[in-house]
Amino acid sequence: MMMSTSAPTPVLQVEPVLQVEPVLQVENVTVRFGGDTAVKNVSLTINQGELVGFIGPNGAGKTTLMRVITGIVKPQEGRVLLEGKDLAKSTINERVSAGMALAQQIVQPLHALSMLDNVALACGGAKTASVINAMFHTNREQERDKARDLLERVGLGEVVDALPATLPLGYLKRLEVARAMALEPKLLLLDEPLAGLNQAEAKGLADLILTLNKGGQTVLLIEHNLREVLRICPTLYVQDNGLPLAFGDADTVMKNPEVRSAYLGGQA
Repeated sequence: MMMSTSAPTPVLQVEPVLQVEPVLQVENVTVRFGGDTAVKNVSLTINQGELVGFIGPNGAGKTTLMRVITGIVKPQEGRVLLEGKDLAKSTINERVSAGMALAQQIVQPLHALSMLDNVALACGGAKTASVINAMFHTNREQERDKARDLLERVGLGEVVDALPATLPLGYLKRLEVARAMALEPKLLLLDEPLAGLNQAEAKGLADLILTLNKGGQTVLLIEHNLREVLRICPTLYVQDNGLPLAFGDADTVMKNPEVRSAYLGGQA
C-alpha cells in the first residue's frame, strides 16, 4: 500500500478578536433650562484607551454635556453609563469613586499647601472620605510618594515643594491634571486645559495629554484650541447649538460641510 508523501494541510490559526469595551456611554441626552434646550438628543460612546476631542463653537452646549456626565446637571431625557453602569442615581462623589475624574478649566489649588501636598491630598481621597477614615490614616508618606511620581510624570518634578501662588498658569494647569490622575480614573475628563496658555505652553500640555493616552488613559478632551486638538486627537465629537453634528475619525469629521460651516460661518 502506497503512503502519501504530500505535506499535511496546515491548520489555520485564527487570532481571537479583541472586544473593545466602552468606558463612557451617553445615550439620547436632552437638557432643558426653562424654555431653552441646551442639549438635544446627544449620544456618544468612548471606548477603552481612546482620546476623543470634543469641540464646537461658543454656545454649543459643551459645558452642559460635561456637567451631565459629571453629575452636576440632571438631564430631562437620556442617561449616562460608566463601564455599563447607569449613573442616573449616582452623586458626583460616587461617580468619582466609580472611576471618573475632571480637570477643570479654572484651576483652584489649595494655596496654603505645596504642589506635592495638593496632589497627595487627592491621592489620599479614599482615606479622607470621612472623618473616621481620616482619624485612622494619619501617615501620608505613601500618598506623598505617589504624588511625587505624578508630579514628575506631568513635568513638575522640580517644583514639588513650591506653593502654587509662586508658579505661572502653565504649571498650575499641569497640577490640575496631576490631581485628576491621582484618582486613578478610568475616564479622564479635561475641560479646556489649554485655555489661557501661550502657544508653547499649549503644545507642551497637549503633548502631555497625548502621552497619558498612549500610556492607556482614556480621555475626553473639551477644547477650543482646534490646532492642538487636531494634532493629538484621532477622534472628534462636534456639537453645535446643543445638537450633535459629527462623531468619528478626525480627518473625516473636519471635511463634513456642517462642521466646516459651524466653524467658518457658512463659508464652507
